[in-house]
Amino acid sequence: MQFRDRTEAGRELAEQLRLRQDKGLLPQPVVLALPRGGVAVAQEIARVLQAPLDVLVVRKIGAPFHEEFGVGALAGDGPPLYDGPTLDRLGLSEADLAPTVERERAELRRREERYRQGRPAPELRGHAAIVVDDGVATGSTARVALRAVRRQRPEHLVLAVPVCAPEAAEELRRQVDEFVCLHEPRLFSSVGEWYDDFRQLTDADVLAALRGD
Repeated sequence: MQFRDRTEAGRELAEQLRLRQDKGLLPQPVVLALPRGGVAVAQEIARVLQAPLDVLVVRKIGAPFHEEFGVGALAGDGPPLYDGPTLDRLGLSEADLAPTVERERAELRRREERYRQGRPAPELRGHAAIVVDDGVATGSTARVALRAVRRQRPEHLVLAVPVCAPEAAEELRRQVDEFVCLHEPRLFSSVGEWYDDFRQLTDADVLAALRGD
């Protein structure tokens, strides 16, 4: 399965979720996008479900010697979630990563302020919280996002993604009440390979989506 772009992927996911909504399985849904890429997917879901759209900012914790190599993630004010085996393999401790965590938490708060522009985070108690990204490779970002949402005690917690690596999907199914994924390819190297157009989105794109443009 190949998606033309994130908008097409969002429409296909939205149809799957609308069927669940019609059966009463998604009470008062709130759509939470992982920016930036997840916002374009989530925008279509929110439109079809006629649900509010907000963001759930998650930051990757990179190894000190290679910031693009993720060893954990954090969301909100919760503690970081680390990949223990990876830390052991690299000979890193949580103390070694404290400066990185501090820097990433500051960036997380900056982005939350920029995206929300004074709006409070949505209330999730009594609602179906639908967490959306444009795809999942390792699942570390998704896990920390779901943990942050679960602490807010939604009525029903859903993770909805167009594509997911099978190994990550197996773990993520245990973290949610419902996992909705259109494609779990056996051979998976990156999320972007399943999109014809996988251009990087900007903060301006995120703000436009949140305004409903």
